[in-house]
Amino acid sequence: MRFLVSGLFFLSLAVAQTPPVAQKSFLDKPTLEAYVRHLFLWPAQISVAVGDPKPSGIDGMLQVSVTGSMGNASQVASFFVSKNGEKVIQGSSFDVKENPFKANIDGLKTTFAPGIGTSGAPVVVVIFSDFQCPHCKEEAKMLRANLIQTFSKEVRAYFKDFPLEQIHNWAKPAAIAGRCIYREEQDKFWPFHDWAFDKQEQLTAETFRAKLEGFLVDNKIAAPPVLKCFDAKSTEEDVNKSFAEGRALDVNSTPTLFVNGRKLAGNLSWPQLKQIIEFEIEYQKTAKNAGENCGCELTLPSLLPK
Repeated sequence: MRFLVSGLFFLSLAVAQTPPVAQKSFLDKPTLEAYVRHLFLWPAQISVAVGDPKPSGIDGMLQVSVTGSMGNASQVASFFVSKNGEKVIQGSSFDVKENPFKANIDGLKTTFAPGIGTSGAPVVVVIFSDFQCPHCKEEAKMLRANLIQTFSKEVRAYFKDFPLEQIHNWAKPAAIAGRCIYREEQDKFWPFHDWAFDKQEQLTAETFRAKLEGFLVDNKIAAPPVLKCFDAKSTEEDVNKSFAEGRALDVNSTPTLFVNGRKLAGNLSWPQLKQIIEFEIEYQKTAKNAGENCGCELTLPSLLPK
């Protein structure tokens, strides 16, 4: 009996000293990464970056962004994690006082982008495109033939460079050239835009510069400063910023459009896009929370009485 009691004593002591099993938590980055890999079937060759938790605006929840990337392709998923780390919700949160696409609107920088249409229009269309992309060529034709002609006062459109260098070897040089022309003569960007897409099958990395020079001469654009800019890659930083902006907005293919912040990836037919724009025009008559005429006012602080 004495040996039995002693054995039970040491057994209970060993159990008491066994460390408790760690509680899994979605706030633990490796745990969330493993869960997301299983959820999306992301294999090992896809790199996964789990962001730090940040306030979500929802009581009891933190927001965590998870980015999967491989080469030029990437996907961003947003998760809301309970503060105890036990539950997770995938999706987006909305504030009844704000435009549902406010995050995209805030991320779209159009100040130095080539634009066409009416300034102050209630609808802004932002186009992320690649001059060597065949699908972009078809969409460019559709937009140029219909967009401003149909909505001359209601739409302002902006072009953003998103060259996919891994598969298109002259897309970035074309983007740099377009920016050089825009710096020299802003109104000549759109003829270049149309020329680059129209001559897409004839252009190559080896012949691009010579054909660019011919375009400049034919369109009475000062060739020496544009070619100097092109050779020095003086506008490469502008192109890189545009590309980075697209990445931040989860653009991973071309063409991708944003209509008042609403992301539309892939080719759309004109009737589809027209219907979306008409809906947005009607909505903005009362909402006034998007477009270039959003009703917002930026003022500097002043000591003067109001």
